[in-house]
Amino acid sequence: MSPGGAIDDQARTGLALEGLVHDLNNVLETIAEAADLLSGDERWESVAAAIHRSVDRGQRILGGFVETTLGSAELDAVVRAATGFTTDFLAAVRSPAITFETDLEAGLRLKGASLAWERVLANLLINAAQAMKNGGTCRVSGRKDGDFVEIVVCDEGPGIPQSILPDIFKAHFSTKSTRRRFSGLGLHIVESVVRENGGSVAAANREDAPGARFTIRAPGA
Repeated sequence: MSPGGAIDDQARTGLALEGLVHDLNNVLETIAEAADLLSGDERWESVAAAIHRSVDRGQRILGGFVETTLGSAELDAVVRAATGFTTDFLAAVRSPAITFETDLEAGLRLKGASLAWERVLANLLINAAQAMKNGGTCRVSGRKDGDFVEIVVCDEGPGIPQSILPDIFKAHFSTKSTRRRFSGLGLHIVESVVRENGGSVAAANREDAPGARFTIRAPGA
């Protein structure tokens, strides 16, 4: 392929991505307008607010696809955003309420875009919540370790069977009986985003109590 052809392909790809973002933003705006209608009824005010927060997050995710620069992410803000989204998600699917506890060193920052790290934490928190069928507590801790930041997410679920530990970060791997096309991607997204930002993630079972433990080591900013 000639250099001119490669440039044309890149331009077409860029336009296709921008077009996709544009069209999906239109979908999200339609959902937001429907939420506006619901907000006029006090019975649905909390639902409308949750929809608006999810629409806002969806628009930020779409915006992240066309970002060309990487900044740094404040871990405390990332965790607050992820726990807020997870709370809305659990309420929408009528799952048992989960208590979130955080223990973060002050001033921790991660290399990479805030939204990318929010996706990582949100997927881990949703995964933890779904493991705790009767509710429980999910704990997120963060510590500086040299040039890295160590983030640990623990739940109070049944833990991870040893037989599947080597596979849980693989795309479309799931223990749920579902035929959803995009199932089994949450932990794969976690591993992919962490790796893209120069870090690593490991899964294990807790030693101090029943439950799973996910440990992320990522470059600090």
